[in-house]
Amino acid sequence: MALIDRVLAYTNAHRQRFVRELTELVRFPSVSADPAHAKDVRACASWLAAHLASIGATGARVVETNGHPIVVAVLRASHPDRPTVLVYGHYDVQPAERATEWTSPPFAPVVRDGSLFGRGSCDDKGQLFTHLKALEAWMRVAGDVPVNVICMIEGEEEIGSAALRSFLTENRLALRADVALMSDMLMRGPDRPTITYAVRGEIAMEIELRGTDRDLHSGQFGGAIHDPAQALAELLASLHDARGRIAVPGFYDRVRPVSAAERRYMARVAPDDKEILMSAGAGLGWGERGFSLYERTTSRPSLSINGISAGYTGTGHKAVIPARASAKLSARLVPDQVPDEILALLTRHLEHATPPTMRISATTLLSVPPAQVDLDSAVMRAARESCAAAFGRAPVFVRLGGTIPIVSTLEALGIPAVMIGFALPDDRIHASDEHFELANFHRGIATSARFLGLLGQAGVLENDHRLSLPRRQGRRPHSAVGH
Repeated sequence: MALIDRVLAYTNAHRQRFVRELTELVRFPSVSADPAHAKDVRACASWLAAHLASIGATGARVVETNGHPIVVAVLRASHPDRPTVLVYGHYDVQPAERATEWTSPPFAPVVRDGSLFGRGSCDDKGQLFTHLKALEAWMRVAGDVPVNVICMIEGEEEIGSAALRSFLTENRLALRADVALMSDMLMRGPDRPTITYAVRGEIAMEIELRGTDRDLHSGQFGGAIHDPAQALAELLASLHDARGRIAVPGFYDRVRPVSAAERRYMARVAPDDKEILMSAGAGLGWGERGFSLYERTTSRPSLSINGISAGYTGTGHKAVIPARASAKLSARLVPDQVPDEILALLTRHLEHATPPTMRISATTLLSVPPAQVDLDSAVMRAARESCAAAFGRAPVFVRLGGTIPIVSTLEALGIPAVMIGFALPDDRIHASDEHFELANFHRGIATSARFLGLLGQAGVLENDHRLSLPRRQGRRPHSAVGH
Protein backbone atom coordinates (compact mmCIF):
# COMPACT_ATOMS: atom_id res chain seq x y z
CA MET A 1 0.00 0.00 0.00
CA ALA A 2 1.36 3.43 -0.97
CA LEU A 3 2.28 5.78 1.87
CA ILE A 4 -0.45 8.29 1.04
CA ASP A 5 -3.02 5.45 1.08
CA ARG A 6 -1.85 4.46 4.55
CA VAL A 7 -2.13 8.09 5.68
CA LEU A 8 -5.68 8.30 4.35
CA ALA A 9 -6.56 4.97 5.95
CA TYR A 10 -5.48 6.45 9.29
CA THR A 11 -7.75 9.47 8.83
CA ASN A 12 -10.68 7.20 7.99
CA ALA A 13 -10.07 4.99 11.02
CA HIS A 14 -10.07 7.97 13.42
CA ARG A 15 -13.01 9.96 12.09
CA GLN A 16 -15.10 9.76 15.26
CA ARG A 17 -12.23 10.91 17.45
CA PHE A 18 -11.48 13.80 15.10
CA VAL A 19 -15.09 14.98 15.43
CA ARG A 20 -14.95 14.69 19.24
CA GLU A 21 -11.79 16.79 19.32
CA LEU A 22 -13.28 19.41 17.03
CA THR A 23 -16.34 19.52 19.27
CA GLU A 24 -14.08 20.23 22.23
CA LEU A 25 -12.40 23.07 20.33
CA VAL A 26 -15.72 24.66 19.34
CA ARG A 27 -16.84 24.78 23.00
CA PHE A 28 -14.47 27.70 23.66
CA PRO A 29 -16.38 31.02 23.29
CA SER A 30 -13.29 32.63 21.78
CA VAL A 31 -14.99 35.87 20.69
CA SER A 32 -12.14 38.27 19.92
CA ALA A 33 -14.35 41.37 19.62
CA ASP A 34 -15.67 41.14 23.19
CA PRO A 35 -13.22 41.94 26.04
CA ALA A 36 -15.43 39.87 28.34
CA HIS A 37 -14.22 36.78 26.46
CA ALA A 38 -10.49 37.54 26.68
CA LYS A 39 -9.91 34.63 29.07
CA ASP A 40 -11.83 32.30 26.77
CA VAL A 41 -9.72 33.39 23.81
CA ARG A 42 -6.54 32.65 25.76
CA ALA A 43 -7.84 29.30 26.96
CA CYS A 44 -8.61 28.31 23.38
CA ALA A 45 -5.08 29.28 22.30
CA SER A 46 -3.60 27.15 25.09
CA TRP A 47 -5.74 24.18 24.05
CA LEU A 48 -4.49 24.46 20.46
CA ALA A 49 -0.84 24.69 21.52
CA ALA A 50 -1.23 21.58 23.66
CA HIS A 51 -3.00 19.77 20.82
CA LEU A 52 -0.23 20.60 18.36
CA ALA A 53 2.35 19.31 20.84
CA SER A 54 0.35 16.09 21.20
CA ILE A 55 0.56 15.35 17.47
CA GLY A 56 4.33 15.82 17.43
CA ALA A 57 4.90 19.51 16.75
CA THR A 58 7.99 21.05 18.32
CA GLY A 59 8.04 24.41 20.07
CA ALA A 60 4.24 24.56 20.18
CA ARG A 61 3.45 27.62 22.25
CA VAL A 62 1.27 30.65 22.78
CA VAL A 63 2.95 33.88 21.67
CA GLU A 64 1.90 37.09 23.38
CA THR A 65 0.96 40.13 21.28
CA ASN A 66 -0.49 43.56 21.94
CA GLY A 67 -3.86 41.92 21.36
CA HIS A 68 -4.93 38.29 21.47
CA PRO A 69 -2.21 35.60 21.36
CA ILE A 70 -0.92 33.69 18.34
CA VAL A 71 -0.28 29.94 18.46
CA VAL A 72 2.86 28.75 16.65
CA ALA A 73 4.46 25.35 16.17
CA VAL A 74 6.88 23.59 13.82
CA LEU A 75 6.93 20.11 12.23
CA ARG A 76 10.11 19.29 10.36
CA ALA A 77 10.56 16.90 7.47
CA SER A 78 13.35 14.35 7.64
CA HIS A 79 14.79 16.03 4.53
CA PRO A 80 15.44 19.67 5.53
CA ASP A 81 15.66 20.83 1.92
CA ARG A 82 11.98 20.01 1.39
CA PRO A 83 9.69 23.01 0.86
CA THR A 84 8.23 24.85 3.84
CA VAL A 85 4.46 25.22 4.15
CA LEU A 86 2.94 27.84 6.43
CA VAL A 87 -0.38 26.45 7.71
CA TYR A 88 -2.62 29.33 8.74
CA GLY A 89 -5.97 29.52 10.47
CA HIS A 90 -7.77 31.47 13.16
CA TYR A 91 -9.33 30.30 16.40
CA ASP A 92 -11.32 33.44 17.19
CA VAL A 93 -14.99 33.55 16.29
CA GLN A 94 -17.80 36.01 15.68
CA PRO A 95 -20.09 36.97 18.55
CA ALA A 96 -23.11 34.73 18.97
CA GLU A 97 -25.61 37.37 20.03
CA ARG A 98 -29.31 36.57 19.84
CA ALA A 99 -28.72 33.13 21.30
CA THR A 100 -32.48 32.59 21.19
CA GLU A 101 -32.19 32.30 17.39
CA TRP A 102 -29.99 29.21 17.75
CA THR A 103 -31.59 25.78 17.72
CA SER A 104 -28.94 24.65 20.21
CA PRO A 105 -26.62 26.87 22.32
CA PRO A 106 -23.81 28.34 20.16
CA PHE A 107 -21.02 27.12 22.44
CA ALA A 108 -22.54 23.73 23.26
CA PRO A 109 -21.70 22.09 19.91
CA VAL A 110 -23.80 19.16 18.79
CA VAL A 111 -23.86 16.87 15.74
CA ARG A 112 -27.18 17.05 13.95
CA ASP A 113 -28.15 15.91 10.44
CA GLY A 114 -24.55 15.12 9.52
CA SER A 115 -23.18 18.52 10.56
CA LEU A 116 -21.50 19.93 13.66
CA PHE A 117 -23.48 22.94 14.92
CA GLY A 118 -21.80 25.68 16.95
CA ARG A 119 -20.21 29.09 16.60
CA GLY A 120 -16.84 28.65 14.90
CA SER A 121 -17.55 25.09 13.79
CA CYS A 122 -17.02 26.24 10.22
CA ASP A 123 -15.39 29.68 10.53
CA ASP A 124 -12.66 28.78 11.11
CA LYS A 125 -12.09 26.07 13.69
CA GLY A 126 -13.44 23.21 11.59
CA GLN A 127 -11.63 24.21 8.42
CA LEU A 128 -8.38 24.85 10.32
CA PHE A 129 -8.68 21.47 12.01
CA THR A 130 -8.63 19.67 8.65
CA HIS A 131 -4.97 20.62 8.29
CA LEU A 132 -4.03 19.72 11.85
CA LYS A 133 -5.58 16.28 11.47
CA ALA A 134 -3.76 15.78 8.14
CA LEU A 135 -0.50 16.62 9.90
CA GLU A 136 -1.33 14.17 12.68
CA ALA A 137 -1.96 11.41 10.15
CA TRP A 138 1.42 11.95 8.49
CA MET A 139 3.20 11.98 11.85
CA ARG A 140 1.52 8.81 13.09
CA VAL A 141 1.93 6.83 9.86
CA ALA A 142 5.25 8.07 8.47
CA GLY A 143 6.94 9.33 11.63
CA ASP A 144 7.39 12.79 10.12
CA VAL A 145 5.83 15.15 7.60
CA PRO A 146 6.62 15.28 3.87
CA VAL A 147 7.39 19.01 4.01
CA ASN A 148 8.60 21.43 6.65
CA VAL A 149 5.55 22.96 8.32
CA ILE A 150 5.07 26.11 10.34
CA CYS A 151 1.66 26.35 12.01
CA MET A 152 0.50 29.88 12.75
CA ILE A 153 -2.98 30.27 14.24
CA GLU A 154 -4.21 33.72 15.21
CA GLY A 155 -6.89 35.02 17.53
CA GLU A 156 -7.82 38.29 15.82
CA GLU A 157 -8.95 37.48 12.29
CA GLU A 158 -12.49 38.57 13.01
CA ILE A 159 -11.28 42.00 14.15
CA GLY A 160 -8.70 42.76 11.45
CA SER A 161 -5.54 40.74 12.30
CA ALA A 162 -3.59 43.79 13.49
CA ALA A 163 -1.35 41.78 15.85
CA LEU A 164 -0.68 39.13 13.21
CA ARG A 165 0.56 41.62 10.62
CA SER A 166 3.05 43.00 13.13
CA PHE A 167 4.12 39.49 14.12
CA LEU A 168 4.70 38.48 10.49
CA THR A 169 6.76 41.57 9.76
CA GLU A 170 8.89 41.26 12.90
CA ASN A 171 9.53 37.52 12.30
CA ARG A 172 9.71 37.51 8.51
CA LEU A 173 13.00 35.57 8.43
CA ALA A 174 11.82 32.90 10.86
CA LEU A 175 8.54 32.56 8.97
CA ARG A 176 10.03 32.17 5.51
CA ALA A 177 7.95 29.70 3.54
CA ASP A 178 7.40 28.58 -0.03
CA VAL A 179 3.63 28.58 0.26
CA ALA A 180 0.86 29.22 2.76
CA LEU A 181 -2.05 26.79 3.11
CA MET A 182 -5.33 28.02 4.52
CA SER A 183 -9.03 27.19 4.53
CA ASP A 184 -11.36 29.99 5.56
CA MET A 185 -13.67 30.27 2.58
CA LEU A 186 -16.58 28.67 0.75
CA MET A 187 -17.05 25.87 -1.74
CA ARG A 188 -19.32 26.55 -4.70
CA GLY A 189 -21.72 23.90 -3.48
CA PRO A 190 -21.98 20.25 -2.41
CA ASP A 191 -19.38 18.06 -4.14
CA ARG A 192 -17.91 21.13 -5.87
CA PRO A 193 -14.36 21.63 -4.55
CA THR A 194 -13.28 25.22 -4.82
CA ILE A 195 -10.00 27.10 -4.79
CA THR A 196 -10.01 30.86 -4.18
CA TYR A 197 -7.46 32.89 -6.13
CA ALA A 198 -8.36 36.47 -5.22
CA VAL A 199 -9.67 38.29 -2.16
CA ARG A 200 -10.85 41.85 -1.86
CA GLY A 201 -9.19 44.27 0.51
CA GLU A 202 -11.08 46.44 2.95
CA ILE A 203 -11.03 49.83 4.59
CA ALA A 204 -13.39 50.85 7.36
CA MET A 205 -13.99 54.18 9.01
CA GLU A 206 -16.36 55.94 11.37
CA ILE A 207 -17.49 59.49 10.69
CA GLU A 208 -19.28 61.90 12.99
CA LEU A 209 -21.09 65.13 12.21
CA ARG A 210 -21.57 67.55 15.09
CA GLY A 211 -23.84 70.54 14.89
CA THR A 212 -24.13 71.88 18.44
CA ASP A 213 -22.77 70.97 21.84
CA ARG A 214 -26.11 69.56 23.05
CA ASP A 215 -29.44 68.18 21.82
CA LEU A 216 -31.95 70.91 21.04
CA HIS A 217 -35.74 71.13 21.36
CA SER A 218 -37.14 70.61 17.86
CA GLY A 219 -40.08 72.90 18.55
CA GLN A 220 -37.84 75.73 19.64
CA PHE A 221 -35.13 75.34 17.01
CA GLY A 222 -36.59 73.16 14.23
CA GLY A 223 -36.24 74.90 10.88
CA ALA A 224 -33.58 77.27 12.21
CA ILE A 225 -30.75 74.88 13.16
CA HIS A 226 -29.43 72.27 10.74
CA ASP A 227 -30.20 68.74 11.91
CA PRO A 228 -27.02 66.58 11.97
CA ALA A 229 -29.09 63.48 11.15
CA GLN A 230 -30.43 65.15 8.02
CA ALA A 231 -26.96 66.39 7.09
CA LEU A 232 -25.54 62.90 7.56
CA ALA A 233 -28.24 61.36 5.37
CA GLU A 234 -27.45 63.82 2.58
CA LEU A 235 -23.72 63.24 3.00
CA LEU A 236 -24.09 59.46 2.78
CA ALA A 237 -26.37 59.82 -0.25
CA SER A 238 -23.52 61.61 -2.05
CA LEU A 239 -21.35 58.46 -2.00
CA HIS A 240 -23.11 56.81 -4.98
CA ASP A 241 -24.56 58.10 -8.21
CA ALA A 242 -27.88 57.09 -9.75
CA ARG A 243 -26.18 54.30 -11.75
CA GLY A 244 -24.82 52.54 -8.68
CA ARG A 245 -21.24 53.70 -9.13
CA ILE A 246 -19.22 55.07 -6.24
CA ALA A 247 -19.21 58.85 -6.67
CA VAL A 248 -15.91 59.52 -4.86
CA PRO A 249 -13.55 61.17 -7.38
CA GLY A 250 -10.59 58.94 -8.27
CA PHE A 251 -12.05 55.84 -6.57
CA TYR A 252 -11.80 53.66 -9.71
CA ASP A 253 -8.49 54.99 -11.05
CA ARG A 254 -6.41 51.94 -10.03
CA VAL A 255 -9.01 49.20 -10.48
CA ARG A 256 -7.41 46.35 -12.43
CA PRO A 257 -9.59 45.32 -15.39
CA VAL A 258 -10.65 41.70 -15.67
CA SER A 259 -9.91 39.99 -18.99
CA ALA A 260 -12.70 38.84 -21.28
CA ALA A 261 -11.51 35.24 -20.87
CA GLU A 262 -11.74 35.42 -17.08
CA ARG A 263 -15.20 37.00 -17.26
CA ARG A 264 -16.36 34.12 -19.48
CA TYR A 265 -14.93 31.59 -17.02
CA MET A 266 -16.61 33.30 -14.07
CA ALA A 267 -19.92 33.36 -15.93
CA ARG A 268 -19.61 29.59 -16.38
CA VAL A 269 -18.59 28.52 -12.85
CA ALA A 270 -19.60 31.33 -10.51
CA PRO A 271 -23.03 31.88 -8.92
CA ASP A 272 -25.49 33.54 -11.27
CA ASP A 273 -27.63 36.53 -10.32
CA LYS A 274 -30.57 34.36 -9.30
CA GLU A 275 -28.45 32.27 -6.93
CA ILE A 276 -26.92 35.35 -5.30
CA LEU A 277 -30.31 37.01 -4.84
CA MET A 278 -31.69 33.81 -3.32
CA SER A 279 -28.72 33.57 -0.96
CA ALA A 280 -29.29 37.18 0.13
CA GLY A 281 -33.04 36.77 0.46
CA ALA A 282 -33.49 39.71 -1.91
CA GLY A 283 -35.85 40.16 -4.83
CA LEU A 284 -33.79 42.61 -6.86
CA GLY A 285 -30.12 43.36 -7.26
CA TRP A 286 -28.46 46.77 -7.16
CA GLY A 287 -25.11 48.26 -8.07
CA GLU A 288 -22.71 49.18 -10.82
CA ARG A 289 -24.21 48.60 -14.24
CA GLY A 290 -22.50 46.43 -16.83
CA PHE A 291 -21.42 43.73 -14.37
CA SER A 292 -23.07 40.59 -13.01
CA LEU A 293 -23.84 40.46 -9.31
CA TYR A 294 -20.93 38.07 -8.82
CA GLU A 295 -18.57 40.47 -10.56
CA ARG A 296 -19.87 43.35 -8.45
CA THR A 297 -19.13 41.39 -5.27
CA THR A 298 -15.70 40.03 -6.24
CA SER A 299 -13.87 41.80 -9.06
CA ARG A 300 -15.32 45.30 -8.57
CA PRO A 301 -14.95 47.55 -5.50
CA SER A 302 -17.87 48.43 -3.27
CA LEU A 303 -18.72 51.00 -0.61
CA SER A 304 -21.21 50.15 2.15
CA ILE A 305 -22.84 51.98 5.03
CA ASN A 306 -22.58 49.53 7.92
CA GLY A 307 -24.42 51.49 10.58
CA ILE A 308 -26.02 54.85 11.40
CA SER A 309 -26.63 56.43 14.80
CA ALA A 310 -28.35 59.71 15.64
CA GLY A 311 -30.78 61.23 18.09
CA TYR A 312 -33.36 59.46 20.20
CA THR A 313 -34.09 55.81 19.35
CA GLY A 314 -35.89 54.71 22.52
CA THR A 315 -39.55 53.95 23.06
CA GLY A 316 -42.05 56.63 22.16
CA HIS A 317 -41.37 60.18 21.04
CA LYS A 318 -38.75 62.71 22.06
CA ALA A 319 -38.73 66.03 20.21
CA VAL A 320 -35.03 66.73 19.74
CA ILE A 321 -32.58 67.87 17.14
CA PRO A 322 -29.55 65.67 17.95
CA ALA A 323 -26.23 67.30 18.64
CA ARG A 324 -24.43 64.77 16.50
CA ALA A 325 -24.89 61.91 14.07
CA SER A 326 -22.45 59.16 13.12
CA ALA A 327 -22.03 56.39 10.59
CA LYS A 328 -19.72 53.45 10.02
CA LEU A 329 -18.51 52.92 6.45
CA SER A 330 -16.50 50.20 4.75
CA ALA A 331 -15.17 49.75 1.24
CA ARG A 332 -14.07 46.51 -0.38
CA LEU A 333 -11.07 46.97 -2.67
CA VAL A 334 -9.74 45.05 -5.67
CA PRO A 335 -6.29 44.82 -7.26
CA ASP A 336 -4.53 47.33 -7.60
CA GLN A 337 -6.28 49.69 -5.22
CA VAL A 338 -4.22 51.00 -2.30
CA PRO A 339 -6.08 51.30 1.02
CA ASP A 340 -4.34 54.49 2.17
CA GLU A 341 -5.13 56.19 -1.13
CA ILE A 342 -8.79 55.18 -0.95
CA LEU A 343 -9.02 56.38 2.64
CA ALA A 344 -7.58 59.74 1.59
CA LEU A 345 -9.97 60.04 -1.39
CA LEU A 346 -12.98 59.12 0.73
CA THR A 347 -12.01 61.50 3.53
CA ARG A 348 -11.49 64.35 1.05
CA HIS A 349 -14.88 63.72 -0.54
CA LEU A 350 -16.65 63.64 2.83
CA GLU A 351 -14.97 66.81 4.04
CA HIS A 352 -15.80 68.64 0.80
CA ALA A 353 -19.45 67.49 0.89
CA THR A 354 -19.99 68.38 4.57
CA PRO A 355 -22.14 71.53 4.90
CA PRO A 356 -20.65 74.54 6.72
CA THR A 357 -23.17 74.06 9.53
CA MET A 358 -21.43 70.84 10.57
CA ARG A 359 -18.05 69.78 11.91
CA ILE A 360 -16.86 66.38 10.67
CA SER A 361 -14.40 63.98 12.22
CA ALA A 362 -13.25 60.65 10.77
CA THR A 363 -11.54 57.67 12.41
CA THR A 364 -9.95 54.81 10.46
CA LEU A 365 -10.98 51.42 11.80
CA LEU A 366 -9.42 48.98 9.31
CA SER A 367 -7.03 48.98 6.34
CA VAL A 368 -6.28 45.75 4.43
CA PRO A 369 -4.98 45.52 0.82
CA PRO A 370 -6.51 43.19 -1.79
CA ALA A 371 -4.59 40.16 -3.07
CA GLN A 372 -4.53 37.85 -6.07
CA VAL A 373 -2.44 34.69 -6.61
CA ASP A 374 -1.04 33.01 -9.72
CA LEU A 375 -3.25 30.17 -10.95
CA ASP A 376 -0.53 28.62 -13.09
CA SER A 377 2.04 27.73 -10.42
CA ALA A 378 3.24 24.38 -9.12
CA VAL A 379 1.47 24.80 -5.79
CA MET A 380 -1.83 25.56 -7.50
CA ARG A 381 -1.45 22.49 -9.69
CA ALA A 382 -0.84 20.41 -6.56
CA ALA A 383 -3.92 21.96 -4.96
CA ARG A 384 -6.00 21.17 -8.04
CA GLU A 385 -4.87 17.54 -8.07
CA SER A 386 -5.47 17.13 -4.31
CA CYS A 387 -9.02 18.48 -4.53
CA ALA A 388 -9.83 16.31 -7.52
CA ALA A 389 -8.61 13.16 -5.76
CA ALA A 390 -10.43 13.87 -2.49
CA PHE A 391 -13.74 14.97 -4.02
CA GLY A 392 -13.72 12.93 -7.22
CA ARG A 393 -14.18 16.10 -9.22
CA ALA A 394 -11.89 18.85 -10.51
CA PRO A 395 -12.13 22.09 -8.51
CA VAL A 396 -13.43 25.41 -9.76
CA PHE A 397 -11.51 28.64 -9.20
CA VAL A 398 -13.30 31.65 -7.76
CA ARG A 399 -12.76 35.13 -6.40
CA LEU A 400 -13.80 35.93 -2.85
CA GLY A 401 -15.78 39.09 -2.19
CA GLY A 402 -14.68 39.17 1.44
CA THR A 403 -11.34 40.02 2.99
CA ILE A 404 -8.74 37.72 4.54
CA PRO A 405 -6.15 40.12 5.98
CA ILE A 406 -3.25 37.68 6.06
CA VAL A 407 -3.33 36.96 2.31
CA SER A 408 -2.10 40.40 1.29
CA THR A 409 0.48 40.41 4.09
CA LEU A 410 1.88 37.08 2.90
CA GLU A 411 1.86 38.33 -0.68
CA ALA A 412 4.03 41.27 0.39
CA LEU A 413 6.46 38.78 1.97
CA GLY A 414 6.66 36.73 -1.23
CA ILE A 415 4.59 33.81 0.08
CA PRO A 416 1.75 32.75 -2.25
CA ALA A 417 -1.41 31.53 -0.56
CA VAL A 418 -3.33 28.39 -1.47
CA MET A 419 -6.91 28.95 -0.35
CA ILE A 420 -9.06 25.81 -0.41
CA GLY A 421 -12.51 26.22 1.06
CA PHE A 422 -14.49 23.39 2.66
CA ALA A 423 -17.52 25.38 3.85
CA LEU A 424 -20.85 25.32 2.05
CA PRO A 425 -22.78 28.50 1.19
CA ASP A 426 -25.58 27.46 3.55
CA ASP A 427 -23.34 26.63 6.53
CA ARG A 428 -24.54 29.95 8.02
CA ILE A 429 -21.13 31.46 8.71
CA HIS A 430 -21.48 34.52 11.00
CA ALA A 431 -25.18 33.70 11.52
CA SER A 432 -27.20 31.71 14.02
CA ASP A 433 -27.01 27.91 13.68
CA GLU A 434 -23.56 28.02 12.09
CA HIS A 435 -22.53 24.48 11.20
CA PHE A 436 -19.94 22.43 9.31
CA GLU A 437 -20.91 19.42 7.22
CA LEU A 438 -18.81 16.54 8.51
CA ALA A 439 -18.48 14.94 5.08
CA ASN A 440 -16.60 18.06 3.98
CA PHE A 441 -14.57 18.05 7.19
CA HIS A 442 -13.28 14.57 6.38
CA ARG A 443 -12.73 15.35 2.69
CA GLY A 444 -10.86 18.46 3.76
CA ILE A 445 -8.50 16.31 5.82
CA ALA A 446 -7.89 14.05 2.80
CA THR A 447 -7.28 17.08 0.54
CA SER A 448 -4.75 18.56 2.94
CA ALA A 449 -2.94 15.24 3.42
CA ARG A 450 -2.62 14.76 -0.35
CA PHE A 451 -1.50 18.35 -0.90
CA LEU A 452 1.30 18.07 1.66
CA GLY A 453 2.38 14.77 0.13
CA LEU A 454 2.52 16.20 -3.39
CA LEU A 455 4.57 19.21 -2.28
CA GLY A 456 6.99 16.85 -0.57
CA GLN A 457 7.88 15.16 -3.82
CA ALA A 458 11.42 16.14 -4.84
CA GLY A 459 11.69 19.06 -7.22
CA VAL A 460 8.03 20.08 -7.31
CA LEU A 461 8.74 23.69 -6.40
CA GLU A 462 12.38 23.98 -7.42
CA ASN A 463 11.53 23.22 -11.06
CA ASP A 464 8.74 25.77 -11.22
CA HIS A 465 10.29 29.02 -12.40
CA ARG A 466 7.03 30.93 -12.14
CA LEU A 467 7.19 30.91 -8.35
CA SER A 468 10.41 32.93 -8.35
CA LEU A 469 11.29 31.41 -4.99
CA PRO A 470 14.88 30.29 -4.38
CA ARG A 471 15.59 26.80 -3.12
CA ARG A 472 16.75 27.12 0.47
CA GLN A 473 19.14 24.30 1.34
CA GLY A 474 19.14 23.11 4.93
CA ARG A 475 16.66 25.79 5.99
CA ARG A 476 15.24 25.39 9.48
CA PRO A 477 12.40 27.45 10.96
CA HIS A 478 13.73 29.28 14.01
CA SER A 479 13.36 32.23 16.37
CA ALA A 480 9.74 33.03 17.21
CA VAL A 481 8.40 29.78 15.82
CA GLY A 482 10.82 27.08 16.90
CA HIS A 483 13.20 25.46 19.37
